[in-house]
Amino acid sequence: MAKVISTLFIAADGVAEIDPDWHFPYFDENMGRAVTEDYDTSDTLLIGRGTYESFAGAWPDREAAGGEDAPFAKVIGDMRKVVVSRQALEFTWRNSELIDGDLVAAVTALKADAGIKGILIPGSITVVQQLLAAGLVDELRLLIHPVAARKGQKLFDEGDGVYHLKVVATEAFPTGVIRVIYAPSEPPAPAGYDEAKSQLPE
Repeated sequence: MAKVISTLFIAADGVAEIDPDWHFPYFDENMGRAVTEDYDTSDTLLIGRGTYESFAGAWPDREAAGGEDAPFAKVIGDMRKVVVSRQALEFTWRNSELIDGDLVAAVTALKADAGIKGILIPGSITVVQQLLAAGLVDELRLLIHPVAARKGQKLFDEGDGVYHLKVVATEAFPTGVIRVIYAPSEPPAPAGYDEAKSQLPE
């Protein structure tokens, strides 16, 4: 079964709606390697309409320009792109299609498709939130910047229930960015202050 992996640039206060002013100063070769590793996990992109329009407005031109980012632009261009949108879209980027029907049902079917290597969600915060709530995200790959953005959409919206996560891997970059890979986890055993106080120094 294909994994669904979310990859996000995120501020220390949980804002995942990036601002170039606080994001790009921290983008170094380590972050570039991490992004490449995330894209290597998958052959299918699952993206919201806003992310699609942003990507389609930039990456095809970068590929055509033949600059140093052209090889990565080609990789993205060659991937299958499944777009989540409530309105019809006119696709200008190759290998793009509109999601068929209900998001949860469609992603469940994609995960079960033996022909799919993996499904990557870059950005697309609202899509990630819906799939987290449905229990369909297998990994959250966060590049946590050492900034408090203080405005913008946060990854975790308010709602009932708690998302329990386990740490799969961590890496600290010289820039102060911390890469954390989380996976869903069972909740720990119930505990309160009586259990916690036994861990305090005497």
